[in-house]
Amino acid sequence: MEYRFLGASGFKVPVLSFGTGTFGGKGEFFEAWGATDVAEASRLIDICLDAGVTMFDTADIYSRGISESVLGEALKGRRDKAIISTKATFRFDDDDANNVGSSRFHLKRAVDAALKRLQTDYIDLFQLHGFDARTPAEEVLSTLDELVRAGKILYTGVSNFSGWHLMKSLGVADRYGYPRYVANQTYYSLIGRDYEWELMPLGIDQGVGAVVWSPLGWGRLTGKIRRGQPLPQTSRLHKTAEQGPPVPDEYLFRVLDAIDEVAQETGKTVPQIALNWLLQRPTVSTVLIGARDEAQLRQNLGAVGWNLTAEQVAKLDAASAVRPVYPYWHQEGFSERNPSPV
Repeated sequence: MEYRFLGASGFKVPVLSFGTGTFGGKGEFFEAWGATDVAEASRLIDICLDAGVTMFDTADIYSRGISESVLGEALKGRRDKAIISTKATFRFDDDDANNVGSSRFHLKRAVDAALKRLQTDYIDLFQLHGFDARTPAEEVLSTLDELVRAGKILYTGVSNFSGWHLMKSLGVADRYGYPRYVANQTYYSLIGRDYEWELMPLGIDQGVGAVVWSPLGWGRLTGKIRRGQPLPQTSRLHKTAEQGPPVPDEYLFRVLDAIDEVAQETGKTVPQIALNWLLQRPTVSTVLIGARDEAQLRQNLGAVGWNLTAEQVAKLDAASAVRPVYPYWHQEGFSERNPSPV
């Protein structure tokens, strides 16, 4: 397994990490993802560790804390072999007005609760799950600084931030000497390339590594969706499509056609090609893979140990290209001053 630095930090992570959104299965949304219990989670973690996949990502809202609890139980006795990444900021408890956001009150409470569920003394990577426009960046970052100094968190990151959200936060961190965010857990895939417009150039410039979530385009690049065929009954898109990013059918099938061509050339599967393409993109530190069962996990692990050729990458780039929004389409016309990050 290849390891890469997490952004501009000195900390290395595997290029593939395991996302535990399938652990627990509490609530209609997460039930559609999966309902992995401790026994099955332990088996999947065994396979991951054997393959060098040592980073496991979760969040407090995944199945209302059950994902963290299952992960903590499954890692019991081998915490030292794992990198734990978790997140908070979304509302966790409807009964408490302060149990949401990035206030000092909520972040300290959320981190302490996560530590208990995960059965650990520290979190390797703690990320803000979303931007909180109502809490000053100074309050957020000073709180994270306290948590780092207390040894409860080693590294910090964000998720689902816009470019200006992230850049403002980095500016505040630099002004006061607080720990800088080194990770951006971001949506990025062959059918979702918005990340390249602003967040990727920012990541290059500021040393923020991408932790890619939903690399298979919200379940659309599994190889099971085909032109002219109904959506498979087992697809979680039946229950979760409306909560995820919209993808026009013609665009999806255009990309799938290109992936199929590459699949014939390489002998690899659709998911393996989609994941390998991501691993060749700038700023990508690690890609989160998920799996309901051992077969899915082993297939995803087949995305490493080989590389698409430059010609194959260009074919996939061309098929998945879309016209960016302003001002990015305008900047594309002046590549001598604004070269593409890819």
